[in-house]
Amino acid sequence: MTLPRKSLAAILVEQRKDLIVAEVDLPQSLEIGQVLIRVHYSGICGSQLGEIDGVKGPDRWLPHLLGHEASATVLSIGPGVKHVAPGDLVVAHWRPGLGIEAVTAKYLWNGITVNAGWVTTFNQYSVVSENRLTRVPKSTDLSVAALYGCAVTTGLATIENKARVRFGDRVVVFGAGGIGLNLVQGAVLAGAAEVIAVDRFDNRLSLAMEVGATKAINAAAEDPFSAINRLLAGERVDIFIDNTGRPEVIAKGYEILHEKGQLVLVGVPPKGAETALHTLDLHFGKSMTGTAGGESQPAQDIPRYMRLFESRRMQLSRVVTEVASLDKINHLINGMRSGRTAGRCLVNFTELAQ
Repeated sequence: MTLPRKSLAAILVEQRKDLIVAEVDLPQSLEIGQVLIRVHYSGICGSQLGEIDGVKGPDRWLPHLLGHEASATVLSIGPGVKHVAPGDLVVAHWRPGLGIEAVTAKYLWNGITVNAGWVTTFNQYSVVSENRLTRVPKSTDLSVAALYGCAVTTGLATIENKARVRFGDRVVVFGAGGIGLNLVQGAVLAGAAEVIAVDRFDNRLSLAMEVGATKAINAAAEDPFSAINRLLAGERVDIFIDNTGRPEVIAKGYEILHEKGQLVLVGVPPKGAETALHTLDLHFGKSMTGTAGGESQPAQDIPRYMRLFESRRMQLSRVVTEVASLDKINHLINGMRSGRTAGRCLVNFTELAQ
């Protein structure tokens, strides 16, 4: 087949500005460990909003491409690639999996170099490191498959590997977006007695209840910590999972844990943010931990989590609440910011000319 030389892409040119959708030139050849893929659907994660907003500080790689979860088909492979082959359906993910971690690709846009990481998915065609791809059955639903790149793996692996929810635990998930909804589902599957979802938007809370939350609290309508205390009749929380990265939420979440409870940090605070905690309780059983994608292992975890979906014990199709073409990507991002989008939104590349 004739391989593409150009690709439509959403480019981050300036922080705190809309992405620019334009055509970029693909690298002329594949380096060791690189794989050329055609993206079908890409999810948009809060991590990309953080990159756009500069929550970690100034971005020295501008302009660059974004996106780290997608379903895709392999078109071509570079030297040394062994774990995927042309024609394979794959999930693109940001956590390292099997194979080579290649040098990162560089694209051209009107003669300007456009940088990229080991995986980018806001582009029709993408050059990705082999270890950011996991092969999946060709019968897999393309839209649902995209969620296994981050939303599902981060949510479920955090429950498995970091929160380690036990039967009967009381769990609070603060922030019920795309990852939060899978944290809720994971906590339910792990046997939590109470799963309280907290968010500022009723549509997200309604969706959290649909996928298994036992209680929902609108943090914009009432003090969420007083509400948690009321709903639990004064009982303390076993596991508090924060998706917001807000220092005040982290501090309050730590306070409402019982003496051996656990605070799990999924959301990333802005650069320079500080949180004050009384650390004495850490000496007597209370714990606090951060996580990077739940420390998931994509090659092992994606097939396992797919079996959950296939057995109809997970409701991934409900988690996708908005789908649009690449030219509407800023609309999708604004929907995430405003709360219009309840769950995960997807960029649909399938209708573009191949």
